Order: sequence, then C-alpha cells, then structure tokens
Amino acid sequence: MAAITASMVAELRGKTDAPMMECKKALTEAEGDMAKAEEILRVKLGSKAGKAAARVTAEGVVATSIANGVGALIEVNCETDFVTKNDSFLALANAAANLVAANNPADVAALGGLAYEQDGFGPTLEDVRKGLIGKIGENMTFRRFQRFDGSNKLASYLHGTRIGVVVEFDGDEAAAKDVAMHVAAMKPVSLSADQVPAELVERERSVAAAKAAEDAAIATAAGKPVQSAEIVAKRIEGGVQKFLKEVSLFNQPFVKNDKQTVEQMLKSVSTTVTGFTLYVVGEGIEKKVDDFAAEVAAQVAAAKQSA
Repeated sequence: MAAITASMVAELRGKTDAPMMECKKALTEAEGDMAKAEEILRVKLGSKAGKAAARVTAEGVVATSIANGVGALIEVNCETDFVTKNDSFLALANAAANLVAANNPADVAALGGLAYEQDGFGPTLEDVRKGLIGKIGENMTFRRFQRFDGSNKLASYLHGTRIGVVVEFDGDEAAAKDVAMHVAAMKPVSLSADQVPAELVERERSVAAAKAAEDAAIATAAGKPVQSAEIVAKRIEGGVQKFLKEVSLFNQPFVKNDKQTVEQMLKSVSTTVTGFTLYVVGEGIEKKVDDFAAEVAAQVAAAKQSA
C-alpha cells in the first residue's frame, strides 16, 4: 500500500475543501491515487463544502459556557433557520463555546485549529465545521466570540438561541441574571451615559439639530415666531440627554419594575455590574433577499433563447 503523506492530504484538501481526516481516509481507500480519492470524496460529500463557502450565513445561534469563573459567549452562523435546530449544528456551537472558555484562542482561526471530533469528523474544530457543511449542505461559520476570565462573577441569559448576554458582576447572582435578561430585552449600548460611544452621541445630536431646523422652517412658512438660538440649543441638548438615558444600562427603567432604574435596583441588593456583552444573531449581516418572480422570469427567458 502506498504511503499517505501529509502533502498528499493537503493537496486533496485544497482540491475538495473536505476535512483533513476525510481526505486521509479517501487516499487510504484509493491507495494513494489522487484522482480516485477525489472521486471517493465527491461520492461521500459531494461538492457541498466548496460551493457552500461563498453563501451568506445570516442565521445561527448564540451559545455560552460558564464554569469556575471562566466563561465564553459565541455566535455561530448558518444560512437558514432550519439548520439552527439541527442537533449536530447545536453540538458544534456548544463545543465551540466550551473550547473558547478552556483554551482562550486569539481569534476565529485559532479557535478552528483546536482539537475536537464530532460526527466522525476531526481532528480539529475547523475539520468538523467543514465536515458538517458537506453533511448538512449549508455553509456555517464561527463569527465572533468573547472570553471572560477576571475577578468578577459571571451570569448569563439566552433568549432562545438568537440572543445571548453575559454580565460581569459582584454581589447577588439572581439580580445579575435579571440584568442579563434586561440587557437582552432593552439592548443598551453601554453601562452608563458617559460610556456611550462618541459617534452615537454626535449622530443623535445631528438628528436633533436637523429636527429643530425643520421645525423652524415650518414655523417660518406658517408665519409663526421662530424659537431663539438659545432655546433651540437647549432643545437639542435635551434630546441628546434623553437618548443617553435610553441607551445606557444604569439609567434604563428596570424591565421587572419600571418604577426604578437598573442602577437603583442593583444598589438595593448591594450588587455591582462592571460589564456586559450582548450578541444578537446576524446583527449587522446583510441578508440576501430572493426575488423568486425575477428568478422565474430569468429562467423562462433563458429557456426561450436556447429553444
């Protein structure tokens, strides 16, 4: 039997995009014949992995892992909501979260290189991902993750599998879990008003200024008195301050008791929240919208041209 070298495996993997171990198995079965090994992989996996790699993954799940003061939050994407209910895909996501917590990888590439086997694929997480692409027939990607390993305690909340939150805190765990749930519902952008990103503040100030200018134009057209520059400036600043309260966690009305703010609730139970991370599946990803009518029309036109 011909010796199967690492370079042969790498060459076959480059041609087929199949997992490393699957390439090795195919080469062994083909007794080192590269063309035959490629045919074996096409029979077993088809060309699904290679074709799927270019497709948009805007669906997916968020998974968490917290144990012994160390935690992880990860978003794993796929193409359709159907796959988010697939047991193998969910196992992959949960395993990835555990690997992030245990190994502290530097980035997604490093995460993919960690040792992991599932559904007959391996020996790395990336090999399992590619193997499942071929098996399930959809692209799937590890989009982002955050690892937590500090002096603070950790609490998490998952809203189904689409929204995940990890809160760093000191004090009452039940209160921290309530805050995690609050974050999932209200989606603050920072802990306090002074931590809201400057670009968001300026954007809100520009919106308020544009609204004031529009109101002035309407008043002028109607022959009504226009507010002074000082009053307009106060209106603009008032709008900005209202915005800051709405998007900062501590200033938001607590979802379980809107008579008090989150900050007031935390003080009442001697609890301090020092940070939170919120992941929403597909946030910021541009989804492809299929125009089926146009697609059918194009197919009809193509059929007429070929007739």
